[in-house]
Amino acid sequence: MIGLIQRVSRACVSTRGRRLGEIGRGTLALVGVRRGDDQAAADRLLERVLAYRIFPDSAGRMNLSLREIGGGLLLVPQFTLAADTRKGTRAGFSSAAAPDEARELFAYLLARAQGAHSPVAAGEFGADMQMGLVNEGPVTFWLEG
Repeated sequence: MIGLIQRVSRACVSTRGRRLGEIGRGTLALVGVRRGDDQAAADRLLERVLAYRIFPDSAGRMNLSLREIGGGLLLVPQFTLAADTRKGTRAGFSSAAAPDEARELFAYLLARAQGAHSPVAAGEFGADMQMGLVNEGPVTFWLEG
């Protein structure tokens, strides 16, 4: 699994004029599911998202994790992260998990996140979503589970 994480002061996701989720200070994680990903990959990605030190300490150094600051987590499914972009000018999606598998793994990741951290919000799998965010820094990292 892939997580593109961003340190945010606020973030929200909506679809068809309906707010799906929002957080204040915390982490926005765009999540891509690849063929062959499994629950162990989801668990590993979640642990990395919660423990990755992207927030500043009192000296301004990135030494604090989402867990340590008690910030919000917004998980948004984004299958395009699993695209193959190595050649040409159009992405290929043969490396992305099949929609049913990806939906199941994203649901698993979300349930595990809700059990391990609070607050947790999420986008809707397969929906055409609109996102708003204020990226602090900007700080953005690519994580793999």
